[in-house]
Amino acid sequence: MKHLSEILGAIEHTVVSQRTSDPEISALAFDSRAVKTGSLFFALPGTHTTGNVFIPQAIKNGASAVVFQGAIDDSLVAENAGVAFVRVPDARFSMAPISAAFFGNPSKKLCIVGVTGTEGKSSTVSFVWQLLRLMGHKAGFISTVQYSNGGEAVANSEHQTTPEAPIIQSRLSEMVENGCEYAVIESSSHGLSPKTNRTGCIDYDCAIFMNVTMEHLEFHKTFEQYRFDKANLFRKLDECNHEKIINGRPVTVPSFGIVNLEDESAEYFIHATKKSVIGFTTEGKAGKQAAESMNANPLPPIPDGIPVLVGRNIASARFGLTFDMSEPNLVDADSKPVRKVIHVKAPVPGAFNAYNLMAAIAAVSRLTGTDIELVAEKTAELVSVTGRMSVVDKGQPFELIIDYAHTPSSFETIFPPIRRRCAGRMIALFGSGGERDVKKRPIQGEIAAKFCDVVILTDEDPRGEDSVELLKQIAVGAERGGKKLGENLFITPDRPSAIRQAFSMAHNDDIVLLLGKGHENSIIYKDRVMPYDERAEAEKALAELGF
Repeated sequence: MKHLSEILGAIEHTVVSQRTSDPEISALAFDSRAVKTGSLFFALPGTHTTGNVFIPQAIKNGASAVVFQGAIDDSLVAENAGVAFVRVPDARFSMAPISAAFFGNPSKKLCIVGVTGTEGKSSTVSFVWQLLRLMGHKAGFISTVQYSNGGEAVANSEHQTTPEAPIIQSRLSEMVENGCEYAVIESSSHGLSPKTNRTGCIDYDCAIFMNVTMEHLEFHKTFEQYRFDKANLFRKLDECNHEKIINGRPVTVPSFGIVNLEDESAEYFIHATKKSVIGFTTEGKAGKQAAESMNANPLPPIPDGIPVLVGRNIASARFGLTFDMSEPNLVDADSKPVRKVIHVKAPVPGAFNAYNLMAAIAAVSRLTGTDIELVAEKTAELVSVTGRMSVVDKGQPFELIIDYAHTPSSFETIFPPIRRRCAGRMIALFGSGGERDVKKRPIQGEIAAKFCDVVILTDEDPRGEDSVELLKQIAVGAERGGKKLGENLFITPDRPSAIRQAFSMAHNDDIVLLLGKGHENSIIYKDRVMPYDERAEAEKALAELGF
């Protein structure tokens, strides 16, 4: 618990409309239903209404203080003399500094790793966390799929990749209390944007950039803004204090960035910080370039002056991945360049995981001061992330894979290597999120049509949109890619029915891909949220077939 005056010292431009006392604050809440006695309530602006309308309910539930923006009725203040009303320019932005102050600035007591990218964030976060633990360090993490406050990973019930600031700061605080040295945070473009400021007041020490492609334009409006917001992670490296107190001891934490050099925006992220940067590349052998071969665009040139990890001889099979990784910029006794080759083996399928593994290995090696070869040895003990290239094998004659892929770029990444090893037909089932970027929908359809023999379009999260009309927008692209509705292209909105349709078509040597839901635990409709588990539904459908 802290007094309100202690917390407000963390933010500027506040106006206390009324404060008859300096109340002790026992909790933070941004949902009036979660308010309890002694809470500070943030009245956040919403899409369709203002959070100020929920202030009376928050007070009724026991709020001792209210942070708001804009105007509120004078009578509300007059009728609640014991409540402190604090007006700020932006209630949502203020949550980060207030939350950090309330929880004792926990990021100053942990080595913080941030991972950003359109794809690969959750897996990379998990691999960094697992490798830290395998190297004997206590660590926590926050990601789309799971989180840990220092113990074993538990499912993340939130739909937000990067939670709101009070949740992040609370979890970081628990990590400190549990004796963690490290925290790994999946840092989305939404979370890094000043519009939400979810990652405000976090002292990042290591920033990892995986990629940036067209996504979330409904929020960022332009690709340029989307990329700029992601790069805030690297800018934070220059703003943060890397002299920390970890488990009661002063520690100078290494500060650096890690960048996927195959992405066209690699140099943009390198130049977003003054700190040192490590690069990694598969030389186009694990991503879109590998699929397009001779027709691929040239890879961006590797910038001078940075150490580079190179992954080669990538072999991806149903249950795992192997590749060779050359250690960067070694020289022998005569100052001649030496390339030390490290063999990496991990029980995680998908050639694209070479990117995630190289980034994780580089981060853990540099942060812990451990030889990179020793860290790489531990990849054999890694566990795949739920809903990320998850294989379901109940003895059925076809291969079944569940993955979260839901963007054009993720389709271009996962389809090619599966296509190359598929002896039968590929059957892909997916949809697209409602009230999100509509431009990607026909592109999704066209890419799926290019690589897959059968495309089944089904609900992902229609939200307020008409489900069938949404799926028809994807079908336009699939038809452009050569598929014909009713023959090898189907619109089946009900996802459980679509899964059974896919299984009924699958035969020996076929591969069925269930895409877009992965780890998620619901399907969101306009008028309801339907509990849903992709793996459980798939296993139920297989059981109905006798498997």
